[in-house]
Amino acid sequence: MRLLVAEDDRDLAEVLGVFLERNNFAVEVVGDGRTALDHGLSGAYDGIVLDVMMPAMDGIEVLRRLRDAGVDTPVMMLTAKGATRDRIEGFDAGADDYLPKPFSPDELLSRVRAMLRRRGPWQPRTASFGDLVLDLDGSVLSCGVRSVQLSRREFQVMELLMAAPGAVTPAEQILERVWGWDAEAEVNVVWVHISNVRKKLASLGSSVSIVAIRGLGYTLREAAGD
Repeated sequence: MRLLVAEDDRDLAEVLGVFLERNNFAVEVVGDGRTALDHGLSGAYDGIVLDVMMPAMDGIEVLRRLRDAGVDTPVMMLTAKGATRDRIEGFDAGADDYLPKPFSPDELLSRVRAMLRRRGPWQPRTASFGDLVLDLDGSVLSCGVRSVQLSRREFQVMELLMAAPGAVTPAEQILERVWGWDAEAEVNVVWVHISNVRKKLASLGSSVSIVAIRGLGYTLREAAGD
């Protein structure tokens, strides 16, 4: 699942980003309201964690513009303001939840998960292809009675490939979607993680393999039966 975190406190933003990524979210962090609006309008996120007090544009205005544009992505507001009138203003603007600072990371995680579950069919708990089942909450890949834990990056790579089975996904697109468009990583890091996932597929005895199409990218294929 992809989260957008908009928080101008760099230390807090870094802590939230790391914590959420360790709990199997793909996280993009921005530090001002204008950038948050631009990213939020893309509709590319499953949820948004939005600070109220930010430079360029405050979180309430960002939320109003997102809702006016028809973006229905669940939004949790973060703010140091705890007064009832401030919470009402956030909910009136279209917020799904409201968490005053200070808060514990565990409480944030719990409430983000609850917020996303309320979307129902938008967030299936598993993805499948061939004899494989990927647990989208626990990053566990299973084949029959066997299962293996994937690292965060391995999970994101596999989730991306399983979202479009049979399609060829360029390595550059995997790099951008998993590591971020502004990441310093080079494209060979994709090959390294693909290689690691292939080893885990072999350990599971799966009939599914990750196939490299020279000059194009990677795709999932299922071995033909006898």
